Amino acid sequence: MNRARLCADAAARTEPARALMSPSPARRVWRRFRQQRLGYWSLIIFVVAFAASLVGPLWSNDKPVVVRYDGHLYFPLVKTYAETTFGGDFPTPADYLDPYIRHRFDAPGNFALYPPNHYYYDTLNYFSKAPNPAPPSRENWLGTDDRGRDVFARLLYGFGVSVVFGLVLTVISTIVGIAAGAVQGYFGGRTDIVGQRLIEVWNAMPQLYLLIIFSSIFERSFALLIVLLSLFNWIGLSDYVRAEFLRTRQQDYVRAARAMGLSHRQIIWRHVLPNSLTPVITFLPFSMSSAILALTSLDFLGLGVPPPTPSLGELLAQGKANLDAWWISVSTFGVLVAMLLLLTFMGDALRNALDTRISDAMRAGGRQ
Repeated sequence: MNRARLCADAAARTEPARALMSPSPARRVWRRFRQQRLGYWSLIIFVVAFAASLVGPLWSNDKPVVVRYDGHLYFPLVKTYAETTFGGDFPTPADYLDPYIRHRFDAPGNFALYPPNHYYYDTLNYFSKAPNPAPPSRENWLGTDDRGRDVFARLLYGFGVSVVFGLVLTVISTIVGIAAGAVQGYFGGRTDIVGQRLIEVWNAMPQLYLLIIFSSIFERSFALLIVLLSLFNWIGLSDYVRAEFLRTRQQDYVRAARAMGLSHRQIIWRHVLPNSLTPVITFLPFSMSSAILALTSLDFLGLGVPPPTPSLGELLAQGKANLDAWWISVSTFGVLVAMLLLLTFMGDALRNALDTRISDAMRAGGRQ
C-alpha cells in the first residue's frame, strides 16, 4: 500500500511538470498549421489523392485483381497469363475486356474481381461500340480521348506523374538553391558579387530554346526533363536563402561561434541554416506548383514526357484539338486547377504557421 501510494504521489507531481513543459518548435508550427483549417484540409485531400494515384492499379486497371477459373486462382495484376489459360485459342496475353474471356469467367464456379474502373492509362478497348472520342458513360466515367483511352484513368495516373515530378524537381532545386544561397550569403564580399553575376548570366539563358534543342537531340524521358529543369529551377530559392544568410550572419550567436573557433561548415550547418529555413519551407509548395505547371506546359507543347505516359498537358492538347469533345478539356482543367489550389492553400497556411506574429494575431482575434 505504501509503495502504491508513493507511486501515485510521484505521478501526481510529474503531471504538472509535464503540463508546464514547452512544446518543441516543430510541434508549435504544426499546431499553428492545424489552426489554418483551409490549408490543413487541403493537405489531407492532397495526400489522399496522391496515395490513391500511387495505388491506381488496384482500382483502375484493365486486369482483374483475382480470377478463379477451373478451380485455380490467378492474379493477373502480378503475372501475365496467356489467353489459352482461360480457354482461348491463341498463346498471346489475355485481353480481359474481350467478351469471350468475360463469358468464360461467368461460368458456374468461376469468377473475376475487377477494379472499379476497368481501364489502365494506355488501355485501348477494341470491343467498344462508341466512336472515339466517346462522351462519359457508365463504362467510361469521364469518356475517352481521341485514341480511345479512358480519360479518368489517364487523369488518375497523370496526377501521380505530375506530383512525383514536382516532388523530385523541388527536392533537387531546394538542395542546389540552399547550397548556392548559403555560400553567397555567408561569405559575402567578392564571393557574393561573383556568384550573383554568374547567376544573372545563367538566368538569362533561353530555357525554352534549350529544352527544344535537347529534346531534338536526345530521346524524351522523365529523367531528361528533371535534369534540364533542375538547371534553372533553383535560382529563385537561392535568392531567398542568400538574403536570410546575409541577415543571420551578423547575429551575435554567429559571431560567438566564430570566436569559439568553429569551422565555417559547423557554423553554417548548426547555427545559420536552421535559423534561415523559414522562407525555404514557405517556398516549397509554390515551387512545386511551378514545377507541375512547367511539366504541363511542356507536355502541351509536345516537349514533355514521351507517349504513352499519362500527362495533364497532353490531355489539354487533345482537348484543344477536339473542341467538340468538351469532357477532355473540362475534366483535365478541373484536376489541374484543384491541384494548384490545394498547393496554394497549403503554402499560405504554412506561411502563416511559420510567422508567429500572424498566428498570434489570429488566435487573439479568435478569442475576442
